[in-house]
Amino acid sequence: MGRKWANIKEKKASKDTNNSRIYAKFGIEIYVAAKQGEPDPHANQKLRFVIERAKTYNVPKHIIDRAIEKAKGTGDENYSELRYEGFGPNGSMVIVDALTNNVNRTASDVRAAYSKNGGNMGVSGAVSYMFDNTAVFGVAGKSADDLLEILMEADVDVRDILDEDDQAIIYAEPSDFHQVQEALKAAGIDEFSIAEIEMLPQNEVTLDGDDLVKFEKMIDALEDLEDVQKVYHNVDLSAE
Repeated sequence: MGRKWANIKEKKASKDTNNSRIYAKFGIEIYVAAKQGEPDPHANQKLRFVIERAKTYNVPKHIIDRAIEKAKGTGDENYSELRYEGFGPNGSMVIVDALTNNVNRTASDVRAAYSKNGGNMGVSGAVSYMFDNTAVFGVAGKSADDLLEILMEADVDVRDILDEDDQAIIYAEPSDFHQVQEALKAAGIDEFSIAEIEMLPQNEVTLDGDDLVKFEKMIDALEDLEDVQKVYHNVDLSAE
């Protein structure tokens, strides 16, 4: 599991340099979370979760505040949370999470990104059963033993804790996200290299040649879509 996250992390790093796109996507996600519940993160767990995630991507406070203020206003933009599942070249699997105010546009764009790059969009549930929904935390400068001791003292169960490069990675049940986070914060840890709920593949495949080129173009095309929030896949890119 640790190798999987190292793989994901490595590929995310290059995409995260496009701050304007990251900020815009979080702005929409924060607006939707605030609009669906209370526009107060203390009273809205989903909003609090999105804001905590946004902080790990260094989203500026004014962007977060602006999205919340917009939700407090009279704006009536309605967004749908959608998940698309499909296949890439040679047995690769891809899951796309989107937030959209135009379902027809998004479905068409996602389908085109798949089909133009050697893939095809499947039905709901086509590949998600091969992924595990997992809360993932990364803490730099700490060892797995350090974090295990903290979590055991707080009586918090996790799936696994692994040392990875210069940080420790915690894998937990999605429902325990806030419990893990609060236990770490109570121990003085309030900065995370990652604090996400991810879809991690149960098994990975390796691509090469044209298949790899097409696959990477497909992922880039999907991630560049305005309505797409997150993309998950089962390809081991660490062998590049």
